[in-house]
Amino acid sequence: MSLKKKLAVSTLAVSMAAASVAGFPFSSEGLAKHLTGVASAAAVDHNAVKTKIKAIYSNLTATEVTYLQNYSKEVAGIDKAKFEDIFAPVLGKLKLSDADTATSLKLFKSVSSVVYDVYASDFDVLKGIRYDVDNVKLFNNIAAKAKVDSLSFDDILDFFFATNGVEAELRALLGSKSTADMINLIGNPESQKTLVKDAVYKVLEHKTGAGALTVSDAVYNLGITADDLVQTFDNVNTQIKSAKPAAQALALAYIRTYPLVSGGGTGGGTGGGTTVTTPGATPGVYDVSALVSVVNGKATLKLVDADVLKAFDALLAANPGKTGLTLTLNLGTVNATTVEVPLSKAIIEAAKAKGIANIAVTFNGLTVTIPVTQFSEAVTLAVTTEADTTVTSITSLKLASKVYSFDLTVGGVATTTFKQPLTIKLPLVGAASLDKELLSVSKIVYGKLQFQGGVVDGDFIVEPRDTFSSYAVVENKVSFSDVASVQAWAGRQIQVVAAKGAIEGIGSGKFAPKSNVTRAEFAKMLIRALNLENSTATESFSDVSSTAWYAPYVAVAAEKGIITGRNASTFDPNATITRAEMATMISRAVKALKPSATADATALSKFSDAAKISASLKDGVAFAASNNLVIGNAGKFNPNATATRAEAAVIIYRTMNFK
Repeated sequence: MSLKKKLAVSTLAVSMAAASVAGFPFSSEGLAKHLTGVASAAAVDHNAVKTKIKAIYSNLTATEVTYLQNYSKEVAGIDKAKFEDIFAPVLGKLKLSDADTATSLKLFKSVSSVVYDVYASDFDVLKGIRYDVDNVKLFNNIAAKAKVDSLSFDDILDFFFATNGVEAELRALLGSKSTADMINLIGNPESQKTLVKDAVYKVLEHKTGAGALTVSDAVYNLGITADDLVQTFDNVNTQIKSAKPAAQALALAYIRTYPLVSGGGTGGGTGGGTTVTTPGATPGVYDVSALVSVVNGKATLKLVDADVLKAFDALLAANPGKTGLTLTLNLGTVNATTVEVPLSKAIIEAAKAKGIANIAVTFNGLTVTIPVTQFSEAVTLAVTTEADTTVTSITSLKLASKVYSFDLTVGGVATTTFKQPLTIKLPLVGAASLDKELLSVSKIVYGKLQFQGGVVDGDFIVEPRDTFSSYAVVENKVSFSDVASVQAWAGRQIQVVAAKGAIEGIGSGKFAPKSNVTRAEFAKMLIRALNLENSTATESFSDVSSTAWYAPYVAVAAEKGIITGRNASTFDPNATITRAEMATMISRAVKALKPSATADATALSKFSDAAKISASLKDGVAFAASNNLVIGNAGKFNPNATATRAEAAVIIYRTMNFK
């Protein structure tokens, strides 16, 4: 087979294998139980490899496919400097010319694109790689440096898939370990890297004699070690954020397709071994796609209580001593308008008894996370995908997701308000051409949109909701006619905070950037910006009417300890807020969300007027100042000065983006 023809299947094989080796998942006891046997790779055959790859891709979930897409997109944007940094351990030994380095970068991008493109069996994308003369020249040049007769992608295919390749050696090493050893690997990334390195070392030994591998011979001659290769894999995982999720997705699909078995033999229970099964591919994720039935456009999940309880136990065993655990029910791709997920009372009570905090439901890229401790009866989640016109008919804003209607029944009774918010993670649609900072989850109420905000996470947006209704994501472009005087330092911040619904204009297209902010107004801004709303929160201030527009925000802020009253009974909602008060509220809110956040004890020393800060507010100002949430001016903090609406927007923007 000529080099050009070999590239077709080999490129795909290498892209999958490299990703799998780089991020092989040891994240659960359930998976560890799969990896307790030895299985050899079949002899390398191009058609067999192509069949294997297609089988693996068919076992990817909809969510996992998005991980591949994210990886492809991120690699497409990598520049030459980052590429050289990532691959420095290998490039340092290859000593390529500038032209060959450029070709290597182009080839890496092409191969990474293949990882996603072949999901739809689009093998045409390989033509450009297959007939690229620069690629052929690159491999010929490397072969000359390595003093081997020739080097092709076919040789790399052997390196990963031959009976003495990386796949077979890794399976053999895993098969020699006990379940206890596997569990020890779960929480130890260094041990995981050592395992991969051991497999690579074994393959590199096959450089001469029977079963010699051309790549092993070439690597040896070039002075490239297993440590160099493993460090490169590690660099890919750490410097390309989307690489590890993509690699784990492919590795999990591999395990689903070709499970390892106990007692030797190949996957699928042949060779005398017994396949070890658990309710899910990995503790924490229970694949329930086979339990979904569709009738007349409605999909219903039919769980077996005992199996869910086993999944709880596997999750707990893999995370000893940890709290706040989530079991995800993965329905895969569901072709139905409505998806219904009943959780029996037995499941709810078992989750609470075992200390499982949340049950998440995911399908078609959408995820709903349900905190179960607030419920004592059976719970049924229903999600309906509505027509885009539900939103496009009432606004000219650009739609950035599908439109979803969420419903929950508790003990058979429809429930729309929750003490502990349910979190929705919505997949974005067509967001690449939109301004992601302006994307907002929008609630449809009586034919109008209420903007709830949300945090963009790659190709998703995440938003906790204490009420259920119909939701969609839109690009909320807001403009005000009176912000020219503050545009340079606050214009973008005002636009983003307003897009999220955390701050509003005063009417007639005006923002009033230089007006002061009241304590009530800032409470609303902060609670809305940080997604802390909870309609069940209460407060007992005598000067806060339960019907006041700011009452629910003051209630949440008081309940979480973010604000205090002037005294035990009064809040003084209409008083203007000072800079020190604002800094303290922000600090308390951030600490409530991120308890590990710290402050620099010397932060106040840089302000000449630090002595003017009230003793009760100094800790809050120090935290805000040391984290650049609030900054001073000309060496002063001006703690007792009032804040303008423009200043408040800037501070809220910084708080929203605090990491």
